[in-house]
Amino acid sequence: MRSLSLITCSLIAALALALSGCGEEKSGLKTSGDSGSGFSGTLRLAGSSTLAPLAVEIGKRFEKAHPEVRVEVQTGGSSRGIADARKGSVEVGMSSRDMKESEKDGLKQWVVAMDGVCFLVHKSNPVKELTREQLVGIYMGKIKSWSEVGGHDAEIVCINRADGRSELELVTSFFGIKPVDIHADLVAGENQQGIKMVATDKNAITYMSVGASEYEANAGTEIALLPLDGIASSVANVTNGTYPLSRPLLYITVSEPTKMTQAFIDFSQSKDVHDLVEEFSYVPIQN
Repeated sequence: MRSLSLITCSLIAALALALSGCGEEKSGLKTSGDSGSGFSGTLRLAGSSTLAPLAVEIGKRFEKAHPEVRVEVQTGGSSRGIADARKGSVEVGMSSRDMKESEKDGLKQWVVAMDGVCFLVHKSNPVKELTREQLVGIYMGKIKSWSEVGGHDAEIVCINRADGRSELELVTSFFGIKPVDIHADLVAGENQQGIKMVATDKNAITYMSVGASEYEANAGTEIALLPLDGIASSVANVTNGTYPLSRPLLYITVSEPTKMTQAFIDFSQSKDVHDLVEEFSYVPIQN
């Protein structure tokens, strides 16, 4: 009987330990028991295509520090990132705009870096600057030829951003127009798609991430970044606060993220990844 009692106690203790281990697991993540800082599982991110390439590289570096962790990154736009974070289908949403008041309930945002939005034309385009009024005229279909703004006698190919993209919301808010008022010939989704469209069409114009655009221009891509309000579209001017159309690059999580998620956020905001932020021509945050 004594042996049976010992076996029963052992089984109860094992069951209690197993149940406590299950309690630590949440959203596909769990804390490893072999060390105080060890984690294992999959960390899922989705959202802004502006932030995604940087998040991929941060994820790779985080994986090296935590070999049992896998970081998966998908794009789809800022609105998707916020929605997915709310639904719990990802641990971290990515957004290149602040959340709207209607989106904030139960969610928290974390600044990872800063960026801006700029207008792009082909590198060969003789037009080197456009006023706010001219930009609004082009996007509302009132200015149709480059000759009307000092360029060649050629029809302007106006490229807009897809619904759900933060750049669309930022630009329409900045210029005081509605998305439905825009008359575009083409629509671009991710930054790389829009940059490629302008680089292959001498009469095109669009608006994209300052960081991504400056990176591509420095790499030899046939694009030119137009100044805004007389201020050069550059990472340097986003850094010094003079560029008029800047924005934060954000992680979005539930109000109380798991320990694993919080560790990834802290790492993404640390000086350990400043070199990656600068490599993508974004502006590191100063902690």
